[in-house]
Amino acid sequence: MSLLAFDDRDGQIWMNGQLKPWRDCNTHILTHGLHYGSAVFEGNRSYGGKVFKLEEHTERLFASAALMDMKIPFSQQEINEACNRVLEANDIVDGYLRPVAWRGSEMMAVSAQNTKIHVAIAAWSWPAYFKSEAISLGWAKYRRPSPESAPVHAKAAGLYMICTLSKHACEKEGFDDALMLDFRGQVAEATGANVFFVKDGELHTPIADCFLNGITRRTVISLARDLGITVNERVIMPEDLADMQECFLVGTAVEVKPVARVGDYHFQVGDISNQLVDAYSKLVRA
Repeated sequence: MSLLAFDDRDGQIWMNGQLKPWRDCNTHILTHGLHYGSAVFEGNRSYGGKVFKLEEHTERLFASAALMDMKIPFSQQEINEACNRVLEANDIVDGYLRPVAWRGSEMMAVSAQNTKIHVAIAAWSWPAYFKSEAISLGWAKYRRPSPESAPVHAKAAGLYMICTLSKHACEKEGFDDALMLDFRGQVAEATGANVFFVKDGELHTPIADCFLNGITRRTVISLARDLGITVNERVIMPEDLADMQECFLVGTAVEVKPVARVGDYHFQVGDISNQLVDAYSKLVRA
């Protein structure tokens, strides 16, 4: 991952309907999205110059905005076209795109009825999220909230606060990431990816009822079924990991990444994990 600061780069960003020089795309310090977390975003990857599942990502961006009482002032088609323009303008073939929508500076209080909704799309080259063949996860301190406590099915900026804190804490302990439980104490997801386990040749994954049912999650479930692998969406408790043979994370950024360890539980990088790593890699580059 590049160490170049994200506010000081060459290139162009699409912002509120037009391409602008990267360094000129700024917003005011008194912006509602900064102070109150009123922002939604997407993370898209491009392979060979084409955004994988672009339409699905844009649909989710609009669904997240609606859950956050925000109306994006562009059509989904306009956002799709803008994503492709940003890729072309920055000459990116294999990269990452970040569409984001946020409330502006017209009001500075909890209430934000009259704020303007701004939209921007940036893109940059981004290699593998994790470098090692298999990663390690610690247990997160914080838990995914109940649907009665937060708009859990929105990809909203504010919901990632506990992810950052959890990842930082586990990194300090020598882990690559954190595995989060939900408000009931059930296994939920990692800080930015869904989790799967393998037991006796079948896949097991938590029910996505209080966290994002990720686009990559749905893709991997479809790939597994095409390969004849049974998929069980079920309640998984932390102690159930003792019976699992394999584990891997899935997400747009992480793609499909085997996990060697969760806390004191250890896993092999087995046949099913490798099958799905290969199947996903072939699909996104097809």
